Amino acid sequence: MTKQKESGWHLDNSYSRLPNTFFTDISPNPVESPELIIFNDALAVSLGLEAQVLQSEEGIAVFAGNEVPEDAIPLAQAYAGHQFGHFTMLGDGRAMLIGEQLTPSGERFDIQLKGSGRTPYSRAGDGRAALGPMLREYIISEAMHALGIPTSRSLAVVTTGESIIRETELPGAILTRVASSHLRFGTFQYAAKWGSDEELRALADYAIERHFPDIEVDDNRYLALLQAVIQRQATLVAQWQLVGFIHGVMNTDNMTISGETIDYGPCAFMDTYDPATVFSSIDVQSRYAYGNQPNIVGWNLARFAESLISLLHTDYSAGAKLAQDALSEFPEHYYANWLAGMRAKLGIFNEEQQDAALIDSLLRMMEQQRVDYTNTFRALTFDTLEKSVLFGTPEFIEWQELWQARLDRQQESKELAHQLMRNSNPAVIPRNHRVEAALETAVEHGDYSVMEKLLNVLSHPYAHSPEQAEYATTMPESDEPYHTYCGT
Repeated sequence: MTKQKESGWHLDNSYSRLPNTFFTDISPNPVESPELIIFNDALAVSLGLEAQVLQSEEGIAVFAGNEVPEDAIPLAQAYAGHQFGHFTMLGDGRAMLIGEQLTPSGERFDIQLKGSGRTPYSRAGDGRAALGPMLREYIISEAMHALGIPTSRSLAVVTTGESIIRETELPGAILTRVASSHLRFGTFQYAAKWGSDEELRALADYAIERHFPDIEVDDNRYLALLQAVIQRQATLVAQWQLVGFIHGVMNTDNMTISGETIDYGPCAFMDTYDPATVFSSIDVQSRYAYGNQPNIVGWNLARFAESLISLLHTDYSAGAKLAQDALSEFPEHYYANWLAGMRAKLGIFNEEQQDAALIDSLLRMMEQQRVDYTNTFRALTFDTLEKSVLFGTPEFIEWQELWQARLDRQQESKELAHQLMRNSNPAVIPRNHRVEAALETAVEHGDYSVMEKLLNVLSHPYAHSPEQAEYATTMPESDEPYHTYCGT
């Protein structure tokens, strides 16, 4: 075991105090020759960890799963989920929760190793992960954090010195993932399907204590839990839509109670604006297309609500009615968040009834003209529309006049509107071709400089600095659609 005092580990294991139906204690699966590839110094400091110690041989041994810190209780979590609409038993098949870091500011974060080896939930899998997908998760999750979107984060990636077999032989790697928790909709589905009422209640009480401590004990606290999760998910998916993020695999086991983005597999950011955009190679029916994401979150929330019905009321019909009433508020919560975000992207501070029509008209033109989503709003921010194919069309000229008149009707100055737009429209996103270039040079050539530069640029997406300009360029459209893969 590594020495807690020297490395800064201050671990608790509250999840392990739940009924043992929710997890299995596991032992580390050592690897041959781990090597630290990338380390998140800023995140380490915020967690109260000693960055220098963790980059030593002792720290790398923890990231590789060869050793565990003092007070760690390694375990794999059990859960279930609807995968592309079909319910199945799941669990952490290639991940190990080593504990919960208590930070100097009093926060609590799960520390999980992803790709650390087989667990009782691995089924036919080897429990390992390839370097490329782990680096992809590092890049995208840190970009999402910089964009201000709730997300799990990445502390480190180590290579294992071992190869794994997928379609080809690939270098193995382990990602150290940090999250407020790994409680999933699927954790509750598992409890409702295979646990007792007491175990379900224990899980719900744990979720409330950990994520929603303000919920009153004397009221219907489980209805309040459902309502709070609905609100967080409504906010989260609105934030996804506002930056053009496509999760790619929105199964119920990939949705968190905390409202964080988690499980970055076939995710990507949309370039050309098209609500039908799908990147995931396995999403052949476009279930998780960009435009479907809000509805899918609503569907997933319904599955979560079903798992709580016995806690909502002793009478099933009454409990189901409470759940339905709570779920009926999701579309309004989502739309209010999305509309407020779109107003900000256009420099609008107050509310007018015509705003929705103004926004819808712009998006319709963007889809028809097949323009870049991020760069169109960037062009509106800096009045560089002459570079867009939208510029000069009669429909856009008419829209622009309406937009300018709308800005003139608010009390805030044009300068304040411009600042609001700067703060709401990123200069850069993780462009697919940039991410692929970084991964190729890292995995194929062992050169991490391209990835490090990309991460640096993505760390301040609202800076709108000159050096970001080259990272805002798009690739010419190809006859071959861009595909992403789960990387399991």
